[in-house]
Amino acid sequence: MQARLKVLVVDDSAFYRHRIGEMLEVAPDLEIAGYAMNGEEAVKLAQQLHPDVITMDVQMPVLDGITAVRHIMARSPTRILMFSALTKAGARETLDALESGAMDFLAKTPDGLKSGESAEIFGEQLRQRVRAVGHGRLPPKSAKNTRLGASRLPAGFRQETGPVDMIAIGASTGGPVALQNILTRLPRNFPIPLVVAVHMPAAFTSAYADRLNTVCAIEVKEARDRDPLRPGRVLLAPGGRQMIVEKGPSGSMVRVKDARGGQIYHPSVDQLLESAARVFGAQALGVVLTGMGADGLEGARKLKSTGAKLWSQDEASCVVYGMPRAVEKAGLVDRVVSLDEIGTMLENLGREQ
Repeated sequence: MQARLKVLVVDDSAFYRHRIGEMLEVAPDLEIAGYAMNGEEAVKLAQQLHPDVITMDVQMPVLDGITAVRHIMARSPTRILMFSALTKAGARETLDALESGAMDFLAKTPDGLKSGESAEIFGEQLRQRVRAVGHGRLPPKSAKNTRLGASRLPAGFRQETGPVDMIAIGASTGGPVALQNILTRLPRNFPIPLVVAVHMPAAFTSAYADRLNTVCAIEVKEARDRDPLRPGRVLLAPGGRQMIVEKGPSGSMVRVKDARGGQIYHPSVDQLLESAARVFGAQALGVVLTGMGADGLEGARKLKSTGAKLWSQDEASCVVYGMPRAVEKAGLVDRVVSLDEIGTMLENLGREQ
């Protein structure tokens, strides 16, 4: 029998600490290792209790959550799940925490922590995220300054991809940091358009695109309906909506639409890859990065049926090896590549176009 995951709950609100503890303790595979009311206590207890997972609030007295993450990752690296406000400021703080070593985040809403149906939904989301983080891999390093990192290609590398007219990338847990690692390696004149779907809330993708656009040489923007695909530009799917690729009268563009009822993921990697298959066929390249679940599997099937190429991130560099494992297990992948190699391979691909 697998050992239970020990969780340290960090929040300055006694109510939130109590409710988070209640929601976790109903699961037989989770147990509360302890509670902390500020970041300073969290740093001390992380060293004393050696929890498997820490749930970390952002705004706290004495020592805030982001600073606490930095101290913990320097002294006693631990898997950390951030609680974030669904605001642009909360998005910026969450991205800071992810860059500092946190693995994932969950939006903290008052309704989700009270009682009733919304609390049941939130509780299940919380338990799923804690399990995913608890069984995931610690981030190998901060995402900051990745453009300065060493570039390398796999031993004996040969591209063997053929002409590529667009690149579609999908990710979930661990994806924001992984994508930054990749995009910061691409030059301003990268000749192939990129479209990206990362599982993030609506309030987060605008701040995330702004941050990427600041640290990347290539242009990055949150997509708007009918934005054209252009060389040297990355279109990021808005959180909470669906983005697909279509052929327009003046060339290829994205369509951004409201999510329909019953759709689990919005944005959906499946829908993005399926649309890439319809519009670009064999001239598309799909890349599936770290993430929980199997979003992207059906889209990858459609993409591969056209003769397109598909890469996936290798297990060793994934935070959560769910989405890449699904496409690899289905036999759809042409290359399994470490995170540090993907950006360099894409840069090399751009030179060959």
